[in-house]
Amino acid sequence: MERRVEKLEEQQVIRQYRKRYRRLLIWLSLAAFLFLLIFSWYKLKNSIPNRIRILVDKTEQFDFGLPLKAEFLEENIGVLSVNDSNIPAGSLHIDLQDKFTLKSETTGSYKINLKLFGFIQFKQISLDVLEQLEAIPCGRPIGITLETKGALVLGTGVVASRTEGNIEPAANVVHTGDYITEVNGKAIDGKEELIQAIQTAEKDELQLTVIRDREEQKVRVKRARTAAGDYKIGVWVRDDTQGIGTLTYITTDGRFAALGHGISDVDTGVLMEAARGSIYEAEIVAVTRGRAGTPGELSGVIRKSEGTRLGDVYSNTLRGVFGRLTIGSDVVGRLEKESMYGVMELGLRQEVQTGPATILCQVDGTLREYDIEIEDVDYGNSKQSKGLVLHITDRELIEKTGGIVQGMSGSPILQNGKLIGAVTHVFVRDSTRGYGTFIENMLEY
Repeated sequence: MERRVEKLEEQQVIRQYRKRYRRLLIWLSLAAFLFLLIFSWYKLKNSIPNRIRILVDKTEQFDFGLPLKAEFLEENIGVLSVNDSNIPAGSLHIDLQDKFTLKSETTGSYKINLKLFGFIQFKQISLDVLEQLEAIPCGRPIGITLETKGALVLGTGVVASRTEGNIEPAANVVHTGDYITEVNGKAIDGKEELIQAIQTAEKDELQLTVIRDREEQKVRVKRARTAAGDYKIGVWVRDDTQGIGTLTYITTDGRFAALGHGISDVDTGVLMEAARGSIYEAEIVAVTRGRAGTPGELSGVIRKSEGTRLGDVYSNTLRGVFGRLTIGSDVVGRLEKESMYGVMELGLRQEVQTGPATILCQVDGTLREYDIEIEDVDYGNSKQSKGLVLHITDRELIEKTGGIVQGMSGSPILQNGKLIGAVTHVFVRDSTRGYGTFIENMLEY
């Protein structure tokens, strides 16, 4: 009898464990399904760019192969040719599961609603019809100098006050990455002016205007007097930077683009807010070869004089450094003459293909074209400056640099006779591989 009771109790315990186990499996299955659903939605959303560009009077072919329907919203822009049939924009619907072509005889911009399976609102994108895009690919090294808007805060520190001992006046008031642009309402233009404003203020409590996360804020901090008799607020700041990069392209009307990514402060990693800057001629004097775990580098000398200044920087962005070449000189003509190519057509992202391509760069005093392989293309452009995965295949370049090295950022990428992108980053674990950006990302500024 006792044995039977024990057996029944044992069976009951086993049933409870099985019940809990089934419940756990159900929850794990639901969690896995939810994760897969969210991941699939994210991947699908990023597989379609927020903006698609085509050139006027040119047929562009698309093959997304996705269960989406496209509905054009504007009715009065004009007529688009879809699969060689002219259809008013307001009446246009496209199935993105099938291949299709687009062509427009007029420039303009269309808003497009994308619906999953034809009825679930998915996202809205833009279709821009542009004039023919052309530029002169460069690939030459340049020196870039930037002066910040105000003073960039690197961090806060302790001040040895004459009356209060060791204090940290700016702690939790000013943050790393802030830009101090005003003291008591007076604009300051760099580190020296900040120091001067702190010393000459009438009162110890100062009102600072700072730019934090691209928004202007007012904060208050009390300055401290040191044993030496001067005043400090306990902040470490920097107001300019310089380095070597590669000029990507110039235009016949004197604009330029470089790097393919922004210039960030070496200590904070914050994108630097440029008040002004310049680009100069530069000479590569040494190459540190890249290897697994250690990126290489092009070491150069910036020829910093008025006679070697190539242009003015007007924008430092996540997509590159942009500006205008020196006015009143023949810089455009000289750079065009030094280029391996003249004016070249630009390739939009839908024209970029995996497979062979080349890059233009100058690592030994001579501008050369080197072979690469485009291994992956993120047409959705979700990573912006990392839309292309590149593999250096040219043995000569690998012998010289080990692959992609710092200083090559901005090197033009050419494919099928068009300028399609620029080199941006190197893989730390494999210096023969890295990222590139679509050239159309560098046309928005």
